[in-house]
Order: sequence, then structure tokens, then C-alpha cells
Amino acid sequence: MSEIKALTEKIKKFRDERDWMQFHNHKDVALSLVLEAAEVLEHFQWKKPGEVEAYGKACKDEIADELADVAMYLFELADNLGIDLSKAIEVKLGKNAKKYPVEKAKGKHTKYNKL
Repeated sequence: MSEIKALTEKIKKFRDERDWMQFHNHKDVALSLVLEAAEVLEHFQWKKPGEVEAYGKACKDEIADELADVAMYLFELADNLGIDLSKAIEVKLGKNAKKYPVEKAKGKHTKYNKL
């Protein structure tokens, strides 16, 4: 069993023990995913570039909690939709490798259609 699948099973067990599946429709889980991602971003809001590194180290545990929330909703949504997240990541990496070949994209932040 993959690490993602094992974690997804733990997430589902936690959810199901509380009878929360009734609230976890695709829209609301997707919305929760975005809201939790915004909470990650909130940690860095208004910080100057030079402050971000130190803040990230000082608040690592709090940021880890928010990232875990994002991951839990992501894993659950993928599972609810019948998406093998490990496979989806592999496929997407392959697509990105074609869109961003090393010889064109290395060291650049340019979007693929502008390379």
C-alpha cells in the first residue's frame, strides 16, 4: 500500500468515526482545501522577502499544521473522486516534463507557452 493510500485510509477513518462524510461532498472538500491553502499563505502575508525565511523557521510547527490540513483535504477529495493521487502525480510530472524541457526551462520561471 502506498504512503498516500495509507494516509488516506487514516483520514477516512477519522472522518467516518465522526459521521462527517455527510458534510464532505466534492464542493465542500474542494472549498476546504482552498481555505486551508489560504491559511498557509496567511503566514507569509505582509512579510518582506528577507523576513520570510526566518519566519518559516520560527513558525515551522504552525505552518506544518496548515500544510497537513491542505494535504488531508487533497487526499480525501482525490479518494472521493476515485483518483489515484500517486498515479495522477506521475502523469502530471510527465506532462510537465514535455511542457518544460530542461534545455528550455532550466533556471527560468517563464510559462511553457513563452519558452
